[in-house]
Amino acid sequence: MDFATQRAAYLTQTEAALSRAFADWSAPALAPEIRVEDASAYALLGGGKRLRAMLALAAGETVGLSTTDAERIAVAVETLHAYSLVHDDLPAMDDADTRRGQPSVHRKFDEVTAILTGDQLLTYALGHLAEVPLALRALSEAGAQMVRGQMLDLLSERDGVALDLAALERLQAQKTGAIIRFACEAPALVAHDATASSALRSFGVHLGLAFQITDDILDAVSDAETLGKPAGADAQAGKATFVTVLGLDAARARSEKEISAAKTALEPLKGHIKGSSAALTFLSSLADFVLTRRN
Repeated sequence: MDFATQRAAYLTQTEAALSRAFADWSAPALAPEIRVEDASAYALLGGGKRLRAMLALAAGETVGLSTTDAERIAVAVETLHAYSLVHDDLPAMDDADTRRGQPSVHRKFDEVTAILTGDQLLTYALGHLAEVPLALRALSEAGAQMVRGQMLDLLSERDGVALDLAALERLQAQKTGAIIRFACEAPALVAHDATASSALRSFGVHLGLAFQITDDILDAVSDAETLGKPAGADAQAGKATFVTVLGLDAARARSEKEISAAKTALEPLKGHIKGSSAALTFLSSLADFVLTRRN
């Protein structure tokens, strides 16, 4: 199966799993409080690349994890990611009017509903892993790192906290990288495969950094229609990014270096995997996709 076909299959699997999970979560809600469930569905089921879910599913297949547990991890990480986007778009944060080409949640509904929507999605994400405690702890830790990274980002933007390259790398390893690392590593943790856990964690570290550098590049050179969200927002806010710190050409070179390192990190798994070699190949191809994506 080629990359595009496998990606489409994982996307279909993810959307179906998210829809099933959300139907269960929201079933007890009644009018009028169902408004927060409507907003949560809008945020969670409104599309997206589903990169984190695909990482979890492919990593799960690579280590021979059950489909049930792999889908649990995929659903949880996408739900937590959706929560972070809802709060990130709020006026108190990035004040973004659009997300994935549609009005952001606080624009579609209102600010209070958006805050509660983020709260709800975070609660659902953690609760979904109650039967997989190793993954639950790992997701909780990754979520905490993400919040710390966001705090540092806001301090840099609003309080003038200076960020050199090392500080920027630390920021993004938490804000963006922690959740990507979780998606890569958690299936191996649950499968109790230490070798795969180490390799997939290293893969996730490099992939997460490359993802953020590419994001910074796209924000600098792309347009809102292509991105599905405001372009040039980082520059307007005066944020430190890999483009502002390194320059555009050096940022591109660093992103390519990180993708190369990510693919190298998978090498020890070629003679070790207990599951699907096709899934391992997909992970390597997904790294290339991160480098060449347009949104």
